[in-house]
Amino acid sequence: MILKRAVKITLLGTAVLLMALLVATGWYLGRAMPIGAGFVAKYICSAVFISHRDPIIAFKEDVVPVNPLARFVDYRIDRGQLKVQATALGLFARQAIFRDGCGCTLVVGTTEEKVRAQKIVEPDFNKSRPVRPQDQPWPEGAQGAVDGAAMGVDTNRLQKALDAAFTEPGPEKKRNTRAVVVVYHGRLIAERYAPGFDKDMPLLGWSMAKSVTNALVGILVQEGRFDPLRPAPVPEWRSPGDPRRRITLDQLLRMSSGLAFKEVYAPLFDATTMLYDSYDFAAYAAGRPLAGPPDSRWNYSSGTANIVARVVRQTVEKNYPYYYSFLYQKLFDPIGMYSAVFEPDASGTFVGSSYLFATPRDWARFGQLFLQDGVWQGQQILPEGWVKYTTTPTGGAPKGQYGAFFWLNAGQRDNPALRRWPDAPTDAYAALGFQEQMVIVIPSHHAVLVRFGATSDRSAWNTNHFIRDVLTALQGGVGALAR
Repeated sequence: MILKRAVKITLLGTAVLLMALLVATGWYLGRAMPIGAGFVAKYICSAVFISHRDPIIAFKEDVVPVNPLARFVDYRIDRGQLKVQATALGLFARQAIFRDGCGCTLVVGTTEEKVRAQKIVEPDFNKSRPVRPQDQPWPEGAQGAVDGAAMGVDTNRLQKALDAAFTEPGPEKKRNTRAVVVVYHGRLIAERYAPGFDKDMPLLGWSMAKSVTNALVGILVQEGRFDPLRPAPVPEWRSPGDPRRRITLDQLLRMSSGLAFKEVYAPLFDATTMLYDSYDFAAYAAGRPLAGPPDSRWNYSSGTANIVARVVRQTVEKNYPYYYSFLYQKLFDPIGMYSAVFEPDASGTFVGSSYLFATPRDWARFGQLFLQDGVWQGQQILPEGWVKYTTTPTGGAPKGQYGAFFWLNAGQRDNPALRRWPDAPTDAYAALGFQEQMVIVIPSHHAVLVRFGATSDRSAWNTNHFIRDVLTALQGGVGALAR
């Protein structure tokens, strides 16, 4: 009798455990699979309608290695309606739609009709785009690389540096380099592209978008519409007793806001929930509580970049019926960054953390703008002193590795040798993306280096070696001295 009772209790306990496991699994799938489907829909939409890539290759090389849920997702491209629908396990669907001038948007918390009705880009956007002169050199025109040898560059070493950038370390550990561009003394001296990629293909910069958001803030500072040291105008923080209302724009730009935000790219964490399961990315991030007082710690957060992006939008749309005109008229068009496409979330705010496409040559133009201290062909695009402000290390960053939405190579204040790229000069700084996309600016060497790839195993790529090898070539092969 006692044995039978023990068996019943064991069976009942097992049944309860299995039921709890099924409930937990169902809950997890119900939360995670829409995020997995959202990633597929958004990425394939942008790859097809912006970069004009083969979706099969993009899914295999770009999506699957970073999205473990992708193998459970099917997608369908509607080229006539300019949209992509992805379905996970046949149950969880997400849709991304394309619009001229602002790329693809994941439809979450609203309808396709409402997103398409948004007035953020001027009608007939493509009909009014500038045309780049074909008979002028970069950056003014569309001509290719000039001969670096005439500038004292060891071109053989430079080609070897590019060879190394495109060489795979092994079959299981791939760099997947797509493009490299080298600019020296304001001229394009080398570029190379992987098969299937070329100079005219816009590529996703991921978190390099943060650095472009920095430039938009700088333009508004120059216009007298922003003071970085004043509290950021964020609607969610207006209540008199809300301690977040003290957070300044400067603290947001420096990732020192104190807001709780987990920059983890896996289901159910802040970064992925914001990007693939939210209507208003800034509202999601602004809704996070404080993890500590502002300026008490440094915490990398894509959420803060989207809060800043919405502040930019809400400021400029007062003067622009179609607020994307500000992005193009004040930044992209003046520096010839004609291919740039800044994609918005479903609420219509450009995703300042992650979603900016441009050709590698145009990304180099952006780097050159900062190298020239914010001046382009005599026009002061960014305010005087903005680059210095941007590249001043944030106090809480332990290796002096972060400024204002740019990564730095400054090193510790009392130990400059302890820095992100030991063989690079201390004045080097960069816009970086999570798959080793980068625009590296090195003022002491008059250089801008651009690298694009889909490096899912980040240990396969060594930025320090890349900088060292290129700078050695630029110095005629005598070796690059970090300082």
